[in-house]
Amino acid sequence: MEESLSIELELGKRKRLEEAKKAKQAEIDRKRAELLLRKKAAEELKKEQERKAAERRRIIEERCGKPKNIEDANEAMLKRIIQEYYDRMYVCEGQKWDLEHEVRKRDFEISDLNSQVNDLRGKFVKPTLKKVSKYENKFAKLQKKAAEFNFRNQLKVVKKKEFTLEEEDKEICL
Repeated sequence: MEESLSIELELGKRKRLEEAKKAKQAEIDRKRAELLLRKKAAEELKKEQERKAAERRRIIEERCGKPKNIEDANEAMLKRIIQEYYDRMYVCEGQKWDLEHEVRKRDFEISDLNSQVNDLRGKFVKPTLKKVSKYENKFAKLQKKAAEFNFRNQLKVVKKKEFTLEEEDKEICL
């Protein structure tokens, strides 16, 4: 009986050790897979950045043109190159102005259409409210309460004739 109990304990121990070993191996495999995924994502990100940089260089070269060789150029050739650059800049500035004008025009149209939509919906822009100081409100409330507690009105009116007689007697004596 003791032997069967010890055998069962040993089997249970082995089973737990095997499960622990499998769990460790699964954790190692999961970490390895995460590492591979991170490496692959980093490589793809790097490729994407390189592709964007190449696209940017290509667009800049297309828009600006290749630089002219001015090292071996004589004076007439330099004047011609400068004139080409000036003409190119003049055209670009004109296009820039046209685009800016178009953008301003579209912005105006958009704001106009938005106001028309709001008018049709019945929605109007709510004005921003002014900040009201709480201190001033409290002060006004305190003044109102003080007016309510007008102590002079609450005092009893005493009409004694003692003082009035004495004053009249003094006036008569004089």
